Amino acid sequence: MRKTQPKKIPLSPDPKFKDKMVTRFVNNLMWEGKKSGAFNIFYNALEKVSKQTGEDGYEIWKKALANITPGVEVRSRRIGGATFQIPSEVRPDRKVSLSIKWMIRYSRERNGRSMADKLANEIVAASKGEGAAFKKKEDTHRMAEANKAFAHFRV
Repeated sequence: MRKTQPKKIPLSPDPKFKDKMVTRFVNNLMWEGKKSGAFNIFYNALEKVSKQTGEDGYEIWKKALANITPGVEVRSRRIGGATFQIPSEVRPDRKVSLSIKWMIRYSRERNGRSMADKLANEIVAASKGEGAAFKKKEDTHRMAEANKAFAHFRV
């Protein structure tokens, strides 16, 4: 790159748990700049998770995120007229970003009454090692394993 990368704007921790990861999650969950609405959805989802499981919803959410965090991914690279899927390790910042995006995406695709219900169900499923977000991680790892032969093309 020609220019230096811009500095990361520091996130402020969320008001309830004092965790920057929650703020990052809520920023991805937010639509049309409605941050307070996104916080309400997130906190309601955690309450529903704790009612369903009888445990701390925040801890289950952290466990669910850890369960769906990918270690490797495949990247397309064109070599001599053919496109290869080359497995590569995921940067730590991107790992978190992917897991957050997958959880929110597959929560939105679930069927349920409210977004808080859908998110709560996806969190519970991911913490048990089930659900669409966990399946996405497994598929990503399987793709990387299948294309391990092309790892020597890595840049």
